[in-house]
Amino acid sequence: MTLILLAISLSIALCVIAYHFAIYALPFMVGLTAFQYVYGADAGLLMSGLAAIGAALLSVALVIAVLGFARNPALRLVALTAFAIPAAVAGYALVYGVTKNATDSAILLNLLGGMGGFIIGAAAMVNLNALGTAVFSR
Repeated sequence: MTLILLAISLSIALCVIAYHFAIYALPFMVGLTAFQYVYGADAGLLMSGLAAIGAALLSVALVIAVLGFARNPALRLVALTAFAIPAAVAGYALVYGVTKNATDSAILLNLLGGMGGFIIGAAAMVNLNALGTAVFSR
């Protein structure tokens, strides 16, 4: 009984951690690309890591700046969508990977993956919008 409860609690913890990682998929992708570019230019690991962290923070700061200064709702929606599309793709892949061994139906897998991608993409939009509002409300 203890092993079953441990497996359930670890599965829930893994899902929560993966959810938080999927929300920030765009900064991770930007940071990974910056790391690969700088490391390919024969910089060291430390400089590549600093470039990756800087690029990831700059991508979040750019979206927050657009949210804070743009009054056009369409422009704000475009900025949030640019942040949420990679999160939705990561959410789809996450749910699809978790449930592919649980069911044999390809239609059900795609529906579950699409629903997970939609939920994680919407959560990324809401999370970033709340962060942008909190930053510029002071």
